[in-house]
Amino acid sequence: MKLGEVYRLAVQRGIAHDPRGEEGVGKVLAREREKYRELKEDERAEFDPERLENPYSDTRILYGDPEREVRRVLAGIDVEVGEILLAEVLRQRGRPVDLVVSHHPEGRAMANLYDVMHLHEDILARAGVPINVAEGIMASRISEVKRGLMPLNHNRAVDAARLLDLPLMCVHTPADNMVTRYLQNLVEERRPETLQDIVKLLKSLPEYAEAARLGSGPTIVVGDKEKRAGKIMVDMTGGTEGPQEVLEKLATAGVGTVVAMHYSEKHREEAEKQKLNVIIAGHVVSDSLGMNLILDRLEERGVRIIPVSGLVRVSRARKKQGRG
Repeated sequence: MKLGEVYRLAVQRGIAHDPRGEEGVGKVLAREREKYRELKEDERAEFDPERLENPYSDTRILYGDPEREVRRVLAGIDVEVGEILLAEVLRQRGRPVDLVVSHHPEGRAMANLYDVMHLHEDILARAGVPINVAEGIMASRISEVKRGLMPLNHNRAVDAARLLDLPLMCVHTPADNMVTRYLQNLVEERRPETLQDIVKLLKSLPEYAEAARLGSGPTIVVGDKEKRAGKIMVDMTGGTEGPQEVLEKLATAGVGTVVAMHYSEKHREEAEKQKLNVIIAGHVVSDSLGMNLILDRLEERGVRIIPVSGLVRVSRARKKQGRG
């Protein structure tokens, strides 16, 4: 595969599993194209043209020629300067790395992470929260995250990749979309009755079983294991967690249990106040599942995957090939 093909595949998988649906994503892209048409010439110089085809500001080729061939990928949850240097060491030891893929964004993709948080508005609307309320709640949280990103040194890993001529890209929301859809479909299919049943269901997946073995598996943080789950919502996409005010709206909309990657202590306290059950599935392990579902598509096309930086690599592609 070529680097550009890897990138486009990741974006396409994200769109196919987006909570807004492909039609909803199409409307988002249409609005971006309209904005671009209305820009003045000097304003277009600062516009990222990828926004016209890719709805995920946190997913980008950060360095590298899209025409470059990719046969071996070093993939991890967080890729910083250390992982870039590791890829270079592997190259020097006869294990050439053609591309480094990070789940969490770096560079421009990190600076613009806040923009993908508008996805939360549609997720809340699907859960039963009026869209005007969802947009109002999210506005201040998106501004907060934007301000929090401003002082960060975004480009360290990108600079290292450029100096070593190592292609680098990040795949954030597409992978989060995939794990969210995968787990939501799983709970709707298996219909776990209690919180303990949800935890057992998660641990039936090899990624979560391994995380549990390492002491970071699924955990009930609000509620009791014998409590009934009620309506279950998997909340694992949209850049980062929304404002804690969301929890009251979800409880009012009839959600009984939220399965999330991570929650702040303030979010946990608010969920407890709203009598909303919360299961933390695990951050890195949930990211791993989402990435695995994309990396499998690369593996099916002959790309070799080298896991690093916390990625719990489980290949469903090899299992399919084995059955064939």
